[in-house]
Amino acid sequence: MSKKTSQKIAFIVFRLLGCLVVGILLWILGFIIYNGIGVINWEFLTSAPEDGMTSGGIFPAIVGTLCLIVGSIIFAFPLGVMSGIYTNEYAGNGYIVKFIRIMTNNLSGIPSIVFGLFGMALFVNTFGFGDSILAGSLTLGLLILPLIIRTTEEALKAIPNTYRTGSMALGASKLQTIRKVVLPMAFPNIITGLILSIGRVSGETAPILFTVAAYFLPKLPSGIFDQVMALPYHLYVIATSGTDIEASRPIAYGTALVLISIVLIVNLLAAFLRKYFARKVK
Repeated sequence: MSKKTSQKIAFIVFRLLGCLVVGILLWILGFIIYNGIGVINWEFLTSAPEDGMTSGGIFPAIVGTLCLIVGSIIFAFPLGVMSGIYTNEYAGNGYIVKFIRIMTNNLSGIPSIVFGLFGMALFVNTFGFGDSILAGSLTLGLLILPLIIRTTEEALKAIPNTYRTGSMALGASKLQTIRKVVLPMAFPNIITGLILSIGRVSGETAPILFTVAAYFLPKLPSGIFDQVMALPYHLYVIATSGTDIEASRPIAYGTALVLISIVLIVNLLAAFLRKYFARKVK
């Protein structure tokens, strides 16, 4: 078999695999949309659950999910970006940095339920935050912190060193070079880590199960120390252990569709921000 023929066969196989992945994704989305679109209406999106979660809406769960997303990003994104800047721009390539990177990689591989247990032990019990938005946000922030650190490092590594040396040759300090030259150029790629983090936070159930999520709480939170309902946990409850699983099954599909829509909207917003900052750099 010639090299050209084997290359064509490889391309065909890769295309088929790519189409298979896209097809599976479209099938899943189509299944959820088909089963969940029937319950989506204004009342479903703006009212609280009723009758043992067999009727009513999911508005408290939507608000709770958005609170957890915003809270975890506020905690993890600045800390992750600053950690990535330190390890790539200041720390060099010594044993300490290698150890930090190994620990970061190991941290990203820890099951999410372990983060939930850790968050319960530290934030809920030791710090006395209780089951609250604050405890849940900090736990989810720890969960996504390794991802943000690694994406920030990779984004900074992609910036050629000539920009750094040129900036410092013109009299700028290292901090000014990072803040005015390196970070703006790397920020569009750093946004990628933010997008992936939001997608993971919005769908996690185990960490919020131990730190913030309420089984049934048809009211909005009044502060960061309140419990909230959340879409992932709400979906799990009504699909597996609700008062009437069959009656609440359409609500489960509707909840899944709303959760996917929120992730899509937030990702589109983050992608818009990425393009906006990329245009500013150019």
